[in-house]
Amino acid sequence: MIHGINLNDKMKSLTAPWTPIKVTRVNNHVVRMAIFKGKFHWHSRINQDELFYVHRGKITIRLSGQPDIQLNAGEMAVIPAGVEHCPESAEESCVILFEPAALKSNGD
Repeated sequence: MIHGINLNDKMKSLTAPWTPIKVTRVNNHVVRMAIFKGKFHWHSRINQDELFYVHRGKITIRLSGQPDIQLNAGEMAVIPAGVEHCPESAEESCVILFEPAALKSNGD
C-alpha cells in the first residue's frame, strides 16, 4: 500500500546535527533529512550533484570561488558535481537532501 510521508513527523526522529535520516527512496536516489546547526566541513561530490531543500530555518552554503548561497525555508539549491562547498547554519534548521543512494552522507 502506498502511504504519504509527513515530514514534520520525520523531524521528530532527528537526534543530532549533521546526522541525516532516510525519508524515502526514489529509484537510485534517496531523500534524506538532517538538522543543520553550526558548520559542516568543506567537501565536494566528484560524480554527483547534491540538492538541498530547506524545510525549516535558513542555511548558508559556502562555495569555493563563488558567492555564498543563502537559503530560507521553502528554498532549494543544487550543488553540481565537483563544486567544493561547506553548508552551515547559525540556527537549528531542517534540510531535505536528495542524493544518490550509494552516496555517503558525511562528505569526502
